[in-house]
Amino acid sequence: MDQQTLNCFGRHRRRTAPQNSSRNELFAPPLHSRINGWSLPLHGFQLVAWLIYCFMAIVGFGVYIPLLPAPWSFAAYAVSFTDHPQKQKCFMLIGTAFVLHLVTHVVAVTIDPADVSVRRRKDYSSPMPVFDNTKHQHVIDNLHCTLCEVDVGPKAKHCSTCNKCIADFDHHCKWLNNCVGGRNYWFFFVTISSAVIGMILLVLVVLFVFIEHYVNPSVLRTSPQFQTVKGNNTWLVFLPAAPLETGSISLLALAFITILLALAVLLLLCHLLCFHIYLLSQGISTYEYIVQKRQTPNPKEKEQVPPPLPSNGATAQMEEVSGERHLDYSSKSPTQMIPGEPVMSLPMGWNPSGIEKPQAPGQSVVKPAEGRPIVQDPLGSSIMDAAVVHQQLMTDAQTQAKEQMP
Repeated sequence: MDQQTLNCFGRHRRRTAPQNSSRNELFAPPLHSRINGWSLPLHGFQLVAWLIYCFMAIVGFGVYIPLLPAPWSFAAYAVSFTDHPQKQKCFMLIGTAFVLHLVTHVVAVTIDPADVSVRRRKDYSSPMPVFDNTKHQHVIDNLHCTLCEVDVGPKAKHCSTCNKCIADFDHHCKWLNNCVGGRNYWFFFVTISSAVIGMILLVLVVLFVFIEHYVNPSVLRTSPQFQTVKGNNTWLVFLPAAPLETGSISLLALAFITILLALAVLLLLCHLLCFHIYLLSQGISTYEYIVQKRQTPNPKEKEQVPPPLPSNGATAQMEEVSGERHLDYSSKSPTQMIPGEPVMSLPMGWNPSGIEKPQAPGQSVVKPAEGRPIVQDPLGSSIMDAAVVHQQLMTDAQTQAKEQMP
């Protein structure tokens, strides 16, 4: 087929890779190293995390916490507005948890977790080189990073997303859009812990409002602004700064959505928190845990390999030698020991199944003697039980002895 036929209708042949190019040109790594979690591009999970935080803060502190009775509303805000003994309670953790989560979340995103040798350069504007696996087997070799071109610590790893070496690397968190290392790990841990505590307390508050709305609505209408509201189906939100009227259906529907979202978030956060508590108890990082799991084989995937069967048709026998049982593959015929009877063995050429096996060229074929019955296994197997064979041989011997007697 000529070139003109291939270029039918002026179309060129499709190519899977550019001509005269190395394998490294097929990849597009980041041109520059990322400083922290605020460096572009922002990850979608990062935006989702901030949207959920803003939603929970607005719904909690703007809608449901103001509906709590006076002593508990102030305690929920973690601020004491009066000198009344009931209102001077120990601060509840809802407001404190949300503020603590906000501060630690921002710090964990803002901190540059890079190794100290990388941060000393303070030059993230220059593009990073492309790793060439033809020259180097690993990115970090003998505690020297071939891409960052600096010496790093023993637990430092080069993150391909941030494109720099991270000190005491744990993992790259998409929710923070930043690597979690030695410099920001505890801020990351407090961020998760405060989020779990805040979510649990917020769910309890929303459930309290949801139940009291049907049991005793007057408990939720203690704010002075409710004195001007007519009817029990009208509720006020964003108290006391900007009261806004809404209906009971909207209040309950929002509570239902908030509880479902909070439970879904709690499921993920509790799993993550328990996992990192386990890692701290074991003294390992997330990266080390993943490496150990990859190196440890799965017990379910292990297949039990049976002992090899003899290739020459020999019979496998169980023998006991020095107290241990083992399989003995030999060309001898099986024998059965019976007390008071002579030991008899099967002849080498005796075939219980009556099927002649192919013999090698030049080898004589041994046929069974005439008049000797061929015993066939009812299941069609060519290997029979030794006791059955012995009984058959004894019967044949007794028959021949009677025939020879005068």
